[in-house]
Order: sequence, then structure tokens, then C-alpha cells
Amino acid sequence: MIKIIPSINIIGGKCIKLNQGDFNSEKIYYHNPLDVAKKFEDHGIEQIHLVDLDGSKKMTPMNYHVLETIAGHTNLKINYAGGIHNDGDVIKVLEFGASTITAASIAALKKENFASWIISYGREKITLGADAYHGQIRVKGWQKQMEIDLYDHISYFYNRSLKYLKVTDISKDGLMQGPSFELYQNILTRFPDVYLIASGGVRSMEDIERLQEMGVHAVVFGRAFYEGKIKLEELHRILV
Repeated sequence: MIKIIPSINIIGGKCIKLNQGDFNSEKIYYHNPLDVAKKFEDHGIEQIHLVDLDGSKKMTPMNYHVLETIAGHTNLKINYAGGIHNDGDVIKVLEFGASTITAASIAALKKENFASWIISYGREKITLGADAYHGQIRVKGWQKQMEIDLYDHISYFYNRSLKYLKVTDISKDGLMQGPSFELYQNILTRFPDVYLIASGGVRSMEDIERLQEMGVHAVVFGRAFYEGKIKLEELHRILV
């Protein structure tokens, strides 16, 4: 059964959405992220992906207060991402209420450091965020492209006990044109033991069901919900 993980993207304490990581495309959906978090919980959602976009740009987590508020007023498991670059960041994010973390930039910029986290914090706590544009890794809130091949990047950590992998095809993100099904199938074929989390482009329940049939572990989506393409009531046929 595929896990359903809605995303809450934060800039300035508000729930927003960008297109393909473009900070000039910001659209505010909720002024209080706790409101949407409670809505998710009320409909049977158990986990959310909380993305600190301020932290991604500044390379250090910024929205601890949002994390603490949601953790303190819901029973949601929170996967936190955005700006996590050192052990102090990991420890603080976990202390403020995150159940798990996703890190992307550090894995590309200091891969040995990230690999050590898989061991020191445990495979269940650490998710690799591999965000790519036309097969090349991007970091720092998708603003900087690296000369790193996506598959080579995944392989390095897969060979070092990585369990959870979240892959975003940036070219699909926010456009609601469908996920990169071929990309995800290739990843599942090449890395059969990884727990793949698909992100980007999800536009309908049919997309989610197709990802489930492929064997994807979890799906992260945002705009499709915020713009009414996916109704929380529809998710019950997967959640129950």
C-alpha cells in the first residue's frame, strides 16, 4: 500500500507553492500552516512533508516555529526538509518535533557527511532528497545545478545502506502534467531495495494509483490538493 504524504511548503511562516522551484512564482495557499495540517490529520493522513524553503535558500533551517506548532498540536509524523547541513541542524529539527528528515544539498556538497548520518542516526530517520533537472542534481532550493548524474548520486548512497529515497523531477514540479513514471521505473529497476518516494507532477488519484502499481513506497504531492484536483475524501480508497 502506497503511503500518502502531502507537502506543506513554507516561506515566511506561510504555506505556499512554487513552480519548478522558482521563488518568483510564489503563491500563498494558507497563512497558517497548522490549519492545513489539521485538515490532513482529520482525513486520515498520518505523515506530512514539511519543506522549509527559507532554509533551503539560506542553507540553514529557519521555520522551527512552524515545525514545533504542528508537532505540538497534531499527531502527524513530520518529515522535515530544507537547509539541514550539519549535525546541529539534524538534532535541533528532531528536538523541535520532526520524526524524520530529508536532506538534499548536503548529500551533493558533502556526501561523506550525509553517508555518515545514515549510520549515526539510523536508516529510518534519514531520507536522501535527490532533486534533478534533466538528470542532473540541483541543490540550494533547486537554484544551483551540479555536474552530478542522478543515478550515480543515488548509487553512492545506495551502496552505503540508504533505505529511503525521495526523487523530484524538477521539470515536472508544480505543473500537474503527471509524474516521471519512466524515471521512477528505472530507479526501481536499478535500485530494487530502495524505498522510493515519488515527488513532482502528481495531478490526480489515477497518478497515485499508477505509482502504487509500480511499487513506489510513497508519494508526495502538493498543488494537486491545494488547487482541488485531488480531494482528501478520495484518498480514503487508498488510506483504508
